Amino acid sequence: MQALMMNTQLMISSILRHADKNFPDSEIVSVTADNPRHRHTYKDFANRSRQLANALVELGAKFGDRIGTLAWNDYRHLELYYGVSGSGMVCHTINPKLFPEQVNYIINHAEDRFLFVDLLVVPLLEALKDHLPKVEGYIILTDEAHMPKTTLPNVMCYETLLSKQSTSFEWPEFDENTASAMCYTSGTTGNPKGVVYSHRSTVLHALGGSMPDVVAASYKETTLPIVPMFHVNAWGAPYAALMAGSKMVMPGPKMADGESLQNLIETEKVTFSSGVPTIWLGLLDYLEKTGKTIPSMTRVSVGGAACPRTIIERFKHLHNIEVVQGWGMTETSPLGTIFCKKAGMDDLTEEELIDLQCLQGRGVFGIEMRIVDENNQELPWDGVAFGALKVRGPWVASGYYGLSQVPGSEGCPVDELGWFDTGDVATINPQGYLQITDRTKDVIKTGGEWVSSIEIENAAVSHPEVAEAAAIGRYHPKWTERPLLVVVLQADSSVSTEEIIEFLQNKLHKISMPDDVVFVEELPHTATGKLNKLALRKTLEDYQFPTK
Repeated sequence: MQALMMNTQLMISSILRHADKNFPDSEIVSVTADNPRHRHTYKDFANRSRQLANALVELGAKFGDRIGTLAWNDYRHLELYYGVSGSGMVCHTINPKLFPEQVNYIINHAEDRFLFVDLLVVPLLEALKDHLPKVEGYIILTDEAHMPKTTLPNVMCYETLLSKQSTSFEWPEFDENTASAMCYTSGTTGNPKGVVYSHRSTVLHALGGSMPDVVAASYKETTLPIVPMFHVNAWGAPYAALMAGSKMVMPGPKMADGESLQNLIETEKVTFSSGVPTIWLGLLDYLEKTGKTIPSMTRVSVGGAACPRTIIERFKHLHNIEVVQGWGMTETSPLGTIFCKKAGMDDLTEEELIDLQCLQGRGVFGIEMRIVDENNQELPWDGVAFGALKVRGPWVASGYYGLSQVPGSEGCPVDELGWFDTGDVATINPQGYLQITDRTKDVIKTGGEWVSSIEIENAAVSHPEVAEAAAIGRYHPKWTERPLLVVVLQADSSVSTEEIIEFLQNKLHKISMPDDVVFVEELPHTATGKLNKLALRKTLEDYQFPTK
């Protein structure tokens, strides 16, 4: 028996139509390279998105064409999210912080026809232009007054392009499983891999992310997505915000500047924001140094890397802000889990609650997860057993662009049973809270036991004089591998190896205690801000533990 319900397709354009009709006066405030504080309404934004769609048609872009973007979090990039995808083309966001050779590979592999480029990214494209034979034109995201002198061929001005177009455009209807956007992983081994999102997966992801126990997107909220739009769709914020009618504040190229963020939060009365741990540490340090505050903020979402306990404690004790930690990846759109209390937890002590917040949260509806042993046998959710984390759901990738789509085959991340192998090692407690203990490739294997590098790092950064830390396994003649702790100290600190080791004594199990500490001025990071353990292991490949 078939249901008697309309088969309306889930489309990116449907979010825009909803926002335009129901929240026309909601604001979008942006910092851009050519305007320190641009503001307009959802109504303005919808009109400009339709102008962009008309401009794409005039340029000759066709259904399914990849349209590349190299841009920050601002209103023009947001217009590309909707104008490109809504027209049936694929909005391909490219991380301008990647190595030039990776950017070159990604553009050519995706076969982008046009590139929409922020002013600050023009020099990168000028250096690559001779290696991009399939790019037909470059559109600079600015107005005529700020157009740069450039050697790029077939250059156009974004604002001039839009000004010639009508604000009327009939968004096409098509299969909801059509590709809407692309984002390449920023892995540290091999070439980046392309993840292709559909209209259906994106809308469902936005709905899942909007739920009260996730980010609680609402017309009453003012959201500041600091997580970049050039990587994994800014965690879905550009879709969830418009779906709910939230006021959006976009930091543009000022995403890592504590002073700019504080000013935006205070003056625009931001209530919720999302970003990686390094962003929040920088903002907290700025607030502590200046004595300034962010009184409107009630919650911050942290992801992209394990959240140090000190971030949770400083936000709570100094600013009365709740930290909501989550886990996800490019291949999960990225929402997988997020922190929220369960019924009966209101009587937890502050220490017990922070312990929970240091975990990666509980699965949201739409994501199934399991942990398995080396034989792919499912392990219990007892908070003790740990194994490879696998997930599945309507916004989880089933393969990579241009690689095998056959489950279980080389190049396909999905096994024969339809589960995606995340590459993470994890444990799940009886209440369903996930704890990522490591990446499979970063686990330290010592004397037949697995040791979590993340556990060591979190313990180390709780030291008041440690700014950042990384733990890696190095060769040991007796134990095969032992943990080596690599530390960046706070300015003017003179803490010693012995003092760090002593500090960790009551925080780590004996087998997890690092055998040595190496001090460095800075740690290598990937383009998305994650620790680059591969580069660190390469740098220290000749390291030998001191003889005791």
